[in-house]
Amino acid sequence: MSDLLVSPEVFHNQPCLRLRHPGGDTVLVALHGAHVLSWTSGGVERLYLSPQAVFDGQAAIRGGVPVCFPQFNMRGPLPKHGFARTTAWTANPDGSLDLHSSPTTLALWPHAFSARLHIVLEPGVLQLVFSVHNTGDQPLDFALALHTYLQVQSLPTLLLHGLQGQPYWDDVAQTQRQQTGPVGFDAETDRVYQAAAHPLELVDGLQRLQIAQSPNLPNTVVWNPGSTKCASIADMPADGYQHMLCVEAGQVDTPITVAAGAAWTGWQRLSVV
Repeated sequence: MSDLLVSPEVFHNQPCLRLRHPGGDTVLVALHGAHVLSWTSGGVERLYLSPQAVFDGQAAIRGGVPVCFPQFNMRGPLPKHGFARTTAWTANPDGSLDLHSSPTTLALWPHAFSARLHIVLEPGVLQLVFSVHNTGDQPLDFALALHTYLQVQSLPTLLLHGLQGQPYWDDVAQTQRQQTGPVGFDAETDRVYQAAAHPLELVDGLQRLQIAQSPNLPNTVVWNPGSTKCASIADMPADGYQHMLCVEAGQVDTPITVAAGAAWTGWQRLSVV
């Protein structure tokens, strides 16, 4: 947006951009991975960033919004969640960030492309818009997840509404299920839902957050590691699971295909209710 103030900033020795809205909301995004690290709205931090996250310009950063592209998790031959989240992006004056194919990416994934993460910041709203342009002469297939870590106050009473009736793959139980009622969190949760046709609502005490995604992202991933798994994650504190919930917009079950010369755009939108 033209009324955003965009300025360079250094955070944990990493180059970043700070986006400020005249209304007071701010976003901090690292050039490493085009990784959104912070979104404050109404003076409240809305994203979870692990206090043990690694900022070495090489490893993925734990928390915020990692961009998982062009692979989700270990579902393919690339490093986990692809290479976008561990690659340096280029900053633009409007606060968007670009990633282009290079000898390094081509050695991993033989496709010419350009990608952009555009950040829309409005009062009480953060929208992340991810686009891919196929600059090669063959179709390219990719998976995508905007791996959003939301900061929560009370995991035991947290409820995610809007997925009632939706089928999902339960990666903990290794079975296909259907959601009944709102999603609660009393154990490890790792699910890939068929996305709902309407926005979700996360109810966290007195705070409410609406979560929407573009219709061309047909999966919603919901993840919380629970106590046992969290204790084994090196870049999270043992109690970190109590303060975060991932609600991700993505396409992970089947690839997105972009024809030669064509482009694709998808988004996730978070709104304080």
